[in-house]
Amino acid sequence: MARSVKTRSGYRQEQAAATRRRIAEAARGLFAKNGYGATSMDAIAAEAGVAVRTVYSAFGAKREILSVICEHWLERALARERAEEVLAEPDPVRRLRGAAGWLRGLYTAGFDVVLIFEAATDESAETRALLRAKLAGRNEVMDAMIASLGEHLAVPVTEAQAVYRALAAPGVYRELVEDSGWTPDDFERWVGDNLERHLLGNRGL
Repeated sequence: MARSVKTRSGYRQEQAAATRRRIAEAARGLFAKNGYGATSMDAIAAEAGVAVRTVYSAFGAKREILSVICEHWLERALARERAEEVLAEPDPVRRLRGAAGWLRGLYTAGFDVVLIFEAATDESAETRALLRAKLAGRNEVMDAMIASLGEHLAVPVTEAQAVYRALAAPGVYRELVEDSGWTPDDFERWVGDNLERHLLGNRGL
């Protein structure tokens, strides 16, 4: 009997998680198509094929859906695992190339999510706070990868971190890949070349 209750409980949890994921994926498509601000909870419910009360029960507020979309994106990109791999790389040149690959992985896994975040910056104070926190988390990882190079850097660490963040600006990827027809491989190589040239000089060779 206890096992039966536990099985039913586990099944309900799985169903709830599947429903949350379906709602988040439906919202992601609508946010990308119509904009975050223009997408209502009613529209998300209709797209996901659930009742509006189910959306509110699962998330509470639209910005919480945005947070889950971000988490799913990072999971698909293996962002945390790949960052650990970059930080474990002993060779400074390969570590910088790895940082370029990490960035490429984020964008190819969900550049639409990046654009959704950009478009949502004019929303409520709570939404802006959420977006700042997500951006701060990304920047912390990026800064850590650059700071780990230490004495190999040819420029001050703060300057090196600023260069990496500049190359990572969404507008750069959009201009080169989305608008100008570069492949993600082209983008990764270009970022890596620039990081190596500006941050290492001859020190990494």
